[in-house]
Amino acid sequence: MKNQLYVVKTDIRMNDAKGNMAEEKKIWLLLETIPDPEIPVISIVDLGIVREVTVQDNTVEISITPTYNGCPAMKAIEQEIQKVLKEKEYSTVHVRRVYSPAWTTDWLNANAKDKLRTYGIAPPLSASSGTVITGGFARVIACPHCGSKDTVLVSQFGSTACKALYKCSDCLEPFDYFKCH
Repeated sequence: MKNQLYVVKTDIRMNDAKGNMAEEKKIWLLLETIPDPEIPVISIVDLGIVREVTVQDNTVEISITPTYNGCPAMKAIEQEIQKVLKEKEYSTVHVRRVYSPAWTTDWLNANAKDKLRTYGIAPPLSASSGTVITGGFARVIACPHCGSKDTVLVSQFGSTACKALYKCSDCLEPFDYFKCH
């Protein structure tokens, strides 16, 4: 008799877990509709800052990691997450900032890099490649407009703190490069 009771309880937990998984998937899809405030062509999911979604007892918890400490967009992102989920009738939504591990441009998905390039921003090279724009040398960054690798670093500070300003020597267009970190 005890074994049968145990099996029933396990089945209930499994069904509940499957229900939570379905809800979590719906929430991930909703989060994919939220654009990054500084680069609206990519979503916060594309950017890789959404780390975890959990649903338990009608409470939703979203864990996000800032792209860097002090990122001014984080408050706007948190508010937008709250707004979008509450519009879909998720009444209890907690957004939690997670600082470790620190965000890296390696967390951008391939879709985000394609969207950046199409938008005119050179996507980051792999942050884990070990090459950086410090130490007296600059990366060879392909122009997102024409594809030329004959580009020049104009300033390590672009339109936002996470970008550097480059200029293409072939098409003469200036462009932002999403810096690695």
